[in-house]
Amino acid sequence: MDRATDGLSNSGTAALPPGFDPSARGPLDRATAIALMTQADDLMERSEPDHALALYSRVIGTADRDISAAGFYGSGNALYRLDREAEARLAWERATGLGETPVAYRAWRQVAAARVREGDLRGAVDAYRECEKRAPRQDRAEIASRLGWLNKETGNAGAAQRYFARSRGDTTPPFMTYLMIAVTAVASLTAMSGALTAQGYLDPGSLEGQLALHPLFVAHGDYYRLLSVTLVHDPTDILHLLFNMYALWFAGQLVERMYGSGRMLVLYAVCGVAASATSYAFGPGGWSVGASGAIFGLFGIVLVATRFHHAILDTRSRAIAAQVGILIVLNLAIGFFGFLNVDNFAHVGGLLAGMWLAVVLPPGQVQTLASAWQSSRSHSPVRAMAIRIAGVVALLAVVGGVIAYGTGRWQADPGYRYLYGAAAVPAAHSTTAELTANPVAGVDAVTGAAIVR
Repeated sequence: MDRATDGLSNSGTAALPPGFDPSARGPLDRATAIALMTQADDLMERSEPDHALALYSRVIGTADRDISAAGFYGSGNALYRLDREAEARLAWERATGLGETPVAYRAWRQVAAARVREGDLRGAVDAYRECEKRAPRQDRAEIASRLGWLNKETGNAGAAQRYFARSRGDTTPPFMTYLMIAVTAVASLTAMSGALTAQGYLDPGSLEGQLALHPLFVAHGDYYRLLSVTLVHDPTDILHLLFNMYALWFAGQLVERMYGSGRMLVLYAVCGVAASATSYAFGPGGWSVGASGAIFGLFGIVLVATRFHHAILDTRSRAIAAQVGILIVLNLAIGFFGFLNVDNFAHVGGLLAGMWLAVVLPPGQVQTLASAWQSSRSHSPVRAMAIRIAGVVALLAVVGGVIAYGTGRWQADPGYRYLYGAAAVPAAHSTTAELTANPVAGVDAVTGAAIVR
């Protein structure tokens, strides 16, 4: 229920003074006015708009502009429920005329909707433009979409296209995706230089060896490798880097369009860590390099956001999203049937993490089927935020548990005890120093071809 008192702060009591007569004239203090409108809001929820109208009207003209605007807004809502729509629109317009108040955005929305019902589409466009200036983030796509349809109906095709693009989040290029591709490509190409030993094995002391994933190193405390592995690729095959960067461009731009640049980066990082954690805990061991675990996470996000939340996208984005399911099945089949030396555990871990994140975090930059048909105010934002936080925390807890399991597994491994046992190597030595000082251990435990992602 949309309450006129939403957004009004009140440091006093929410109850009316003893013996207060609502029909009496005279000035009201802020606390009493809010208490009076609270009763009016309650009456509206009990479907008694006639009684609510009298209470809303009582606070109109109060010296406090926020209170008076809320009174006009509530009166408009009550009049609309009483089928006195012309009077309702006038009340809402009076609320908007009081400037920037807690009800200004909602009042402009009501004015815009009323003008649409009256057939005044150009007036509705003006009102929705005022809404757009004040709209909270979660409503911007909806307002832009309505402006798109109204401009289309009034013959302004150019403005309609711009607003439709804005509603889909298509107004800016996916710069975060481009930045991630550039950083990964530079880091990978730099790390490839000097990455291999004379025998053709990955050198643990090279930049590639310091960023790549190896379970024995992670179990010894190099947890940063769970994420840094996304920055390095197979030094023996440049196609590994090229294919992954194409996949990142393919999925990343769509995730960025649906979720925004900052959130897309966070989602990529979380999926990357989840993919590495799965490989670390359940994989066969050895070196692992590549970003495709995190990229599979982006694939999972696209799959769920477009099919579960039904994100509303443009034709090109829908064409990209339609191919994601096929790409997931094809790449998993390649890995599990052994056609390539692929880290299947990382792919599955990243995919599942991305799918879960997309379930609990609906796209915020574009409309979804749900947001297009119902107002965001019809649900409690606090409850929705709590559910999202709980979902993310649950995933992080699972990933943490998987990492803990992997650490226990690899610390019990004979190779780990050989490398880091007190009798073999001084405990104070770093991983790289230990391998340099103990080449036999390096050959036995941490050399060999890398598994690619």
